[in-house]
Amino acid sequence: MQTFLHGRDLIGDLDFSKEEVETVLDVAWDLKRKRALNEPHPYLRDKALAMLFFFSSTRTRGSFEAGMAQLGGHAGFIESKSTQISHGDTAREIGEIYGRYYDGIAIRHCDWLAGNPYINEVAKNARVPVLNMQCDIYHPFQCLADLMTIMEKKGRDLRKKKIVVSWAYAASYLKPISVPQSLILQMPRFGMDVTLSYPPEFMLMPEIEQQARDEARKAGTAFEIVHDMDEGMRGADIVYAKSWGPLLTTADGVEGKRLQDSYKDWIMDQRRLELANPDAIYMHPLPADRNIEVTDEVLDGPHSVVFDEAENRLHAQKAVMALTMG
Repeated sequence: MQTFLHGRDLIGDLDFSKEEVETVLDVAWDLKRKRALNEPHPYLRDKALAMLFFFSSTRTRGSFEAGMAQLGGHAGFIESKSTQISHGDTAREIGEIYGRYYDGIAIRHCDWLAGNPYINEVAKNARVPVLNMQCDIYHPFQCLADLMTIMEKKGRDLRKKKIVVSWAYAASYLKPISVPQSLILQMPRFGMDVTLSYPPEFMLMPEIEQQARDEARKAGTAFEIVHDMDEGMRGADIVYAKSWGPLLTTADGVEGKRLQDSYKDWIMDQRRLELANPDAIYMHPLPADRNIEVTDEVLDGPHSVVFDEAENRLHAQKAVMALTMG
């Protein structure tokens, strides 16, 4: 077990080794048990976390705020649009200044080709840990919660379990590609066979897909890409179907919406769920476009673990904060 993570940033999914991720999960389960037993665990007493949001949030804000309070600290909610960040404060200045005010800086910035560089620039200039609450490339805390949930439902030994990470249609907006990218990077390291399924225009970053192949090869697992939703579902143990935008195909929102609307039949429904293994679980980071992206029958059905998944955001994030900020 690698236990010394004090002062470390978590920006990309591979920033922590497999052994370090296992430490995070062990701590997360311990904190989950303590919360269930109402045992105080103020490991971050008198510590303060800056939560800087460029992108709206429900679960991320709530779980980080609650987590810091349960750890005995305080989380400050800061919106870019309501501060001088929108009028000239640079990433370097935020790193320098907030690194002196706070004990950790957490940032959510999902603007395509802007979010990840911004977070890395803050980290370069901060003297405290910088945590990525989601950017345009990675969503590491969602992925940690997903891995935690999968292990709770399928056991710690995930070798040869198949996860399908599938695109699904959504009408709301062109969503970031960070969730599927994080999943395909992390899950091979824990023995899972990964199938990535999307229409041809909805590819992920080529370098991320190649990294996923490399991780699968090192772990002795399978990684494949298919362009048929039904094909991807067959034999899956974990079904993770959600929407993302065609950001590698077009930067034009109108054209992106036209492409998205041409695949309205890519909906996660009961028929497709039945193509997976009988004991398959369905996952989604939420919010989902109900009866467009996924049917109520699936989202609210017995195979769905979305609420356990959402809860585990709290525990996984608390573990990383306690380990890096303590």
